[in-house]
Amino acid sequence: MTSLDKPTEDDAHDSRAVTEAALFEAFGGLRGMIETVLPGLLFVTIYTVNKDLHSAAIAALGVSVLLVVVRLVMKDTVKHAFSGVFGVAFGVVFAMMTGNAKDFYLPGMLYTLGLGLAYIITTLAGVPLIGLILGPVFKENLSWRTRNPGRKKAYAKASYAWGAILLAKCAILFPLYWWADTTQLGWVLVALKIPPFLLAVWLTWVFLAKAPAPIDVFAEMEAAEKAEEERERQRTGGSANGSAGEVGARHRRS
Repeated sequence: MTSLDKPTEDDAHDSRAVTEAALFEAFGGLRGMIETVLPGLLFVTIYTVNKDLHSAAIAALGVSVLLVVVRLVMKDTVKHAFSGVFGVAFGVVFAMMTGNAKDFYLPGMLYTLGLGLAYIITTLAGVPLIGLILGPVFKENLSWRTRNPGRKKAYAKASYAWGAILLAKCAILFPLYWWADTTQLGWVLVALKIPPFLLAVWLTWVFLAKAPAPIDVFAEMEAAEKAEEERERQRTGGSANGSAGEVGARHRRS
């Protein structure tokens, strides 16, 4: 049995450490969670107090933009903050167009529904979405599909978990969208931001920590390039030595 099939204790420890770091990077960590929750929390708080859609929407959009500016000033990655801005902006546009404050939450809810279905469908198709997301982070790209079956199985389990959690969240939120008022929907939505996310991330960590270590395809490519360069140097050096020998032989004959 190869080390890929049965990793050593050191390999397992390294795999867990790599998994923790990659998940932290991919999902934004504590700061990313704050950036996800804060705009919606500000919106529902202001709307609960004064029932003014415009001020609540402007405040939510303003804090989203501010979070992006802070990341830019600190020269930090802005992908999580930018995604928050776009999500809030769509919500503001929907709510302003319809005049219904509950529509501020509708784009995010539809996105959650679509994402939950995407996790399930891509896994059924043999290309689990969580593997597509985390593959580049682990520097394995799509090598897990054909070269690391144990890892593919772990990605499938994690994707099913994400899909089930997101769809369960939608099963709670969409009835509230129709039957509850804006403040009730808003507070439930804020309450459901972090716990389901943490559960999904934890399950992903559990599945991947037990899986074989990722295959670093970038390191393989670098090694192949170095080997090719070494062969080229040897070939060039051999040709040069051969030419020099031929010249010396001609001189001796003359």
